[in-house]
Amino acid sequence: MSFQPQALYNLSGRVAVVTGGGTGIGLIIAQGLAASGAKVYITGRRLEVLRKAADAWNEQNANAGPAIIPLKMDVTDKGSILEGRKFLEEQEGKIHILVNKFVLLLRVPGPTSPFLGDPAAQQLKDAGTLGQALFDNETFGQWADLYTINTFSVFFVTTAFLGLLDNGSRDIDGYTSVVINVTSISGLIKVAQEHFAYNSAKAAASHLTKMLATEFALKKVKVRVNAIAPGVYASEMTHDYIKPEEVDKVGKGVQPVPAARAGTGQEMAGTAIYLASLSGGYMNGQEIIIDGGYTTVNPSTV
Repeated sequence: MSFQPQALYNLSGRVAVVTGGGTGIGLIIAQGLAASGAKVYITGRRLEVLRKAADAWNEQNANAGPAIIPLKMDVTDKGSILEGRKFLEEQEGKIHILVNKFVLLLRVPGPTSPFLGDPAAQQLKDAGTLGQALFDNETFGQWADLYTINTFSVFFVTTAFLGLLDNGSRDIDGYTSVVINVTSISGLIKVAQEHFAYNSAKAAASHLTKMLATEFALKKVKVRVNAIAPGVYASEMTHDYIKPEEVDKVGKGVQPVPAARAGTGQEMAGTAIYLASLSGGYMNGQEIIIDGGYTTVNPSTV
């Protein structure tokens, strides 16, 4: 038994799939896994974005071992998911790490109601006006689209890849394959942050994480399922960089973020590496919150 970091967090020989891996948090996690020795497939709808991200990493780390490999796959389409699975079956026959990180097509979290954050807004003058404003401002289709991306895809990608993950658990002694769902503190806090649909979809993904972990354990499937719930991090949706003075504007909390800054790529990647490695092998059915203390000072379910 070794307690050296290179042993605790070594991912050599592991095969990872990171959905939404071409930008933002997904790319950060993919790079972290690759830096720890994993062979990482990044997926998304925009193949040119995936290729650009993979080429940049592979060029900078030409002698570092396993590469980042682009794989076009639409996580909202069952046919595309099955095509991705077939490709991985033929190329690898197994995977050890599946990161479900989905990217919105637009840089906004679905339908929003900005007037919720404006005390002087006319929409807030009475209950009836508020209710009608919320009713008129959003559609069933917008909600369905958001749930498809952030919740439904967690279920369909995970179940489609479950056999490959199980194969991964069989070839390394003492190692259990893992699904890592990237949720959000937006699914854990009780304020809407001006977007009811996004927050409730993330809450659904959090609970789905726990249900999948429980059902797999009860059915003797040797695949762990955990989640990472980030607070304010730079991503494609937040325009890739957040100045310290903008953190609370992005977070839209009742109280400011105690850390007074956004999270870093190292903190995000390090959490994913822990869950994917032998050091996180006893973690199952849990959601790790990395939010700079946001949920400690804002109304939340934790």
